[in-house]
Amino acid sequence: MQLKIALLGGDGIGPEVLAQSVKCLKAIEETFNHRFEFVEAPFGAIAMTGSGRPLPDETLALCQEADAILFGAIGALDYDNNPEAKVRPEQGLLRLRKELGLFASIRPIKMFPAFLENSPLKRNIVDHTDLVIFRELTGGIYFGKKTLSEDGTTASDLCSYSESEISRIAHLAFKAAKKRRKKVTLVDKANVLESSRLWRKTVTNIAQSYPDISFECLFIDNAAVQMMLNPRQFDVILTDNMFGDILSDQGSVILGSVGLLPSASVGLENAMFEPFHGSYPQAKGKNIANPVASILSSAMLLQHFGLDEEANAIVAAVHKSFVKKVVTTDVLGSSKYGTDYVGDFISENIVESDDNPSINDENIGLGKSTII
Repeated sequence: MQLKIALLGGDGIGPEVLAQSVKCLKAIEETFNHRFEFVEAPFGAIAMTGSGRPLPDETLALCQEADAILFGAIGALDYDNNPEAKVRPEQGLLRLRKELGLFASIRPIKMFPAFLENSPLKRNIVDHTDLVIFRELTGGIYFGKKTLSEDGTTASDLCSYSESEISRIAHLAFKAAKKRRKKVTLVDKANVLESSRLWRKTVTNIAQSYPDISFECLFIDNAAVQMMLNPRQFDVILTDNMFGDILSDQGSVILGSVGLLPSASVGLENAMFEPFHGSYPQAKGKNIANPVASILSSAMLLQHFGLDEEANAIVAAVHKSFVKKVVTTDVLGSSKYGTDYVGDFISENIVESDDNPSINDENIGLGKSTII
């Protein structure tokens, strides 16, 4: 297969972790006889130093013509510490999602057996956790009208959703559940918010078209508690933009590090793959950033194009790095290996399934049918 992949390193540790993903994809090229064309483009705060915009037109054009996008991270302390900044790097990410129609964020949270000791939660709580969050990505309060009074003392943010916006991601979630454990949990705040009541009404109606799928609704406050008490009860979580943002970060607690969790942002024609950790500017250039979330995001990219064996080869190599404790400082108490070494180890251990008897082990996968 031939693929053109846009590389948006972005800010902070983004370029460092993205470089490790590219190593792994090049190993896939060689091992499985594919051809990937990688094209880099500026994005985020680093792009603003040249163009004044976090998403230059040239970068957007590249993303529109590419088969897929690999993204690193976005954000810089100069903007985080300046509440008066009129333009922020994160606005480029919101615009990119909107322009490409990336309406569904897919975030798997799966416990690797080798990482049970890394979780701050008890083993009996997190063992066998395997869930995926479907977060609506281009609507809701993040994109709604925002107002600030002239005297700066009153502000508002509009949370707006249409039935069609809700329906398209709901169908993706139910289709994913059909290939997993056949359960969908809608997370909302329908006891207070009108937008949540529309979510509940729309999704409840859609659920009737999937009679083989178990369907339940939870308020966001209860769902947040339940994720910490018993994450194994969840299979597919479906929710809006803001609630999905919160629950995804909370899910990183289950594994004990945000540096382990990949994600995909997909639309009808475009797809972007990224770790959902931040830019971590304090670690920039120190060779301590965890590249695993980025590397697993590249596995999701392969899975998106039906290259399941290739995706499993990456996951198996990541699993081997866990077993051998070739990991960065944030996990398993290790301080021996850096970003580059971990990336080298994983890429050098990518082999075909015939050469690795553990590659199809159900315990090491990202989860069945993560990408639709």
